Amino acid sequence: MRLKLYISFPNQLTILRILLTPVFVACLFVEEYNYRLAALIIFFIAALTDWYDGYVARKFGSVTNWGKFLDPLADKILVLSAFLSLVILGYVQMWMLVVIALRDLFITILRIYAIKMNAKKPLVTSSWAKWKTASQMLGIYLILIYLVLKQKMLTLSESTPWFQKLEAMNFVDKLMYAVTFITATTGIHYLIENRQHVKALANTVSRFLIPTNFLS
Repeated sequence: MRLKLYISFPNQLTILRILLTPVFVACLFVEEYNYRLAALIIFFIAALTDWYDGYVARKFGSVTNWGKFLDPLADKILVLSAFLSLVILGYVQMWMLVVIALRDLFITILRIYAIKMNAKKPLVTSSWAKWKTASQMLGIYLILIYLVLKQKMLTLSESTPWFQKLEAMNFVDKLMYAVTFITATTGIHYLIENRQHVKALANTVSRFLIPTNFLS
């Protein structure tokens, strides 16, 4: 008997996004104009698959549980890889990445817990979450554009006055402060909206860490 594995087109796009991530990172670490430009283009294509796979899945009714799990995971792999790369390159502060990563990690654990426990009340997806995603994507886009422009200036061995002003105002730092604040704020709002699940998860963890016979 032949085993056939069918992967829907939206899920193929999601997998493509994951596969594009290491290519994007590899290009980003090469300090040459063409590679930095390639990194920007690859990130744009990867982010575009995020929008298109959801659109196709909804339009043709091919939304699957596997897709619901894989799609946000692919987003986190792409975004966190981008921020981690920027930390290593020295453009983003480590504590900012920690805040962003912890927010996503805890909410991912909460989502998996709710699905695992077959909760009657599903997780409430906060409308604020869209602001988080938008701010992170926009932040990465703008930083990548900044790096492309900076590499172009180095190639030309000159810098325009407006770009000098951009660097003087610590553009990347100010941008990342805003992105980190929005990420943290929306994360807190998400936890408040799903406080019942948070409480249930906390009780489960406490029972695991502190056995009942120890308390009795």
